[in-house]
Amino acid sequence: MKLPSLARRVAAEGLGTAFLLATVVGSGIMGERLAGGNVAVALLANTLATGAGLVALILTFGPVSGAHLNPAVSLAAASQGELAWRDAPAYVGAQIAGAFAGVAIAHAMFEKPTFFASTHARAGGAQQVSEFVATFGLLAVIWGCGRRRPSAVPFAVGAYITAAYWFTSSTSFANPAVTLARAASDTFAGVRPADVPGFVIAQLLGAAAATMTFRWLVPGERPAAATELP
Repeated sequence: MKLPSLARRVAAEGLGTAFLLATVVGSGIMGERLAGGNVAVALLANTLATGAGLVALILTFGPVSGAHLNPAVSLAAASQGELAWRDAPAYVGAQIAGAFAGVAIAHAMFEKPTFFASTHARAGGAQQVSEFVATFGLLAVIWGCGRRRPSAVPFAVGAYITAAYWFTSSTSFANPAVTLARAASDTFAGVRPADVPGFVIAQLLGAAAATMTFRWLVPGERPAAATELP
């Protein structure tokens, strides 16, 4: 099987992650503006936009790069031989750069400063447990559906994140790149920079735990060697 060139895959990861963050942050700002102080309505608007956006983005960029849009997903894929380790740093770098670009775009659309540190505190063990659970569930959906019903992955991921916004106290970041970039947005979707390390550690642990669990629960065939297109 021939893969698109690394440059094309990395561009897809960066662009897709930028659109993801523009969706998350932009819908948070719009939801808060229109909700009239009702936080539940603002969160619902943020949730629906994010879930729908994920479906569209995975369908769009999946055929090019796999639409990981998430360093935890890329590292998990590399650990299972579904992404070459030599390509993982480029994926992760593109995702982080794309995430910050998406935040900047959302801010520009709503006349906010390009970046401004969040003051939204999301501290404590409950938040970190939530991020572990959220990321474990995300990788469980990806591995479970990806190995048995790959065509369902975009819809399953969108549905899961929509649900996880509401059943986790952290509102399910489940993505280190998203977490880092949202620390640069003092808006509805933001997270205080001091709380970022705990979130990222919990996310990576959740991804690793899900990957190990599903390697046993739903084993997949090791991918054949692939070659890149020029």
